[in-house]
Amino acid sequence: MLIFLHTTASATERAELRHALAAEGARGPLGALPTGAGDVIGVDATAISEQAKNRIANLPAVKRIIPIKTAYKLAHIAANPTGTKVKVGNVVFGSYGAPPVIAGPCSVENEEQIIEAAKAAKASGAVMLRGGAFKPRTSPYTFQGLGPQGLRMLARAREITGLPVVTEVMEPGMVDAVAAFADMLQIGARNMQNYSLLIAAGHSGKPILLKRGPSSTLDEWLSAAEYILAAGNPNVVLCERGLRGFDNHTRNIFDVTAIPALHSLTHLPVVADPSHGTGKRSFVTPMALAAAAAGADGLILEMHPRPDEAMSDADQTISPDTLRDIVQKIRAIHIALGRPTEDAISGEALPIAQEPLSYVFPE
Repeated sequence: MLIFLHTTASATERAELRHALAAEGARGPLGALPTGAGDVIGVDATAISEQAKNRIANLPAVKRIIPIKTAYKLAHIAANPTGTKVKVGNVVFGSYGAPPVIAGPCSVENEEQIIEAAKAAKASGAVMLRGGAFKPRTSPYTFQGLGPQGLRMLARAREITGLPVVTEVMEPGMVDAVAAFADMLQIGARNMQNYSLLIAAGHSGKPILLKRGPSSTLDEWLSAAEYILAAGNPNVVLCERGLRGFDNHTRNIFDVTAIPALHSLTHLPVVADPSHGTGKRSFVTPMALAAAAAGADGLILEMHPRPDEAMSDADQTISPDTLRDIVQKIRAIHIALGRPTEDAISGEALPIAQEPLSYVFPE
């Protein structure tokens, strides 16, 4: 169940509530999560009797109680029906403007490359920079990233361009080191159910980009987000990046339907990754536009100044020109569908793409 607290609840009244919950056998961290609907506690109340629930409901700290049957409580849409807005630097995910675009190379290769990529991303309309300093690769013989040196290069690119940085953290012991350089921490698909990492990332206080596991259901994904929320961190953005399939024509099956489905289940913003979702450069544009039309709260795209030279994921990496084309078209889609036209950052009116909304499907 969800327990919403009065904004005026004192520390003593909150402690009384936690003590009562523990005494009645409630399971959960019992810490209050700040949301747009006020502070809320999520608990597994299966062991609590109806009489005990009534007693808890009448405690001074409690504003109201909502029963929630799903395994995830704090990630449930009832915890914040108006939706959560996650701010990263000056970028807002879950606002009403056109979806923000994150762009950059799969891997940080050297300082010159990441600075060039950051400048190109900004010039093409992206508002955040992505780049992997630590790279979990399928084969141990492929490029694994530059590690701490790559983090310093990302920070330098941010200093030059002003773009906030998101990069992946792979293990709990590295959370603090990565958080010292990044504006947002990415939990990769392979680590979606690395629960110790989720808890450590939650305690970092940094916004978290949580990618969907390659075989995960929506309930499993939201339960993973619950670990971060239960650690007291409300700033979680979900990232749809495709599921493992049986057909080799695409790298993954890009689940566009997950976007509206999640919006019916959770208050958390949903970002789409058509680069990993398709694995093919020629499919990135149509799937990016489909995700925007489906209501994605942002896009994350792999972009390299010279895509064919990318040291990882070259096949799915787009050019700065393609990035610019996508940014303009998703803004036009946003307007064509009658959605608000204010920019998520500046609040200013968005430009409408002058070119027609058309593209050629690959043969």
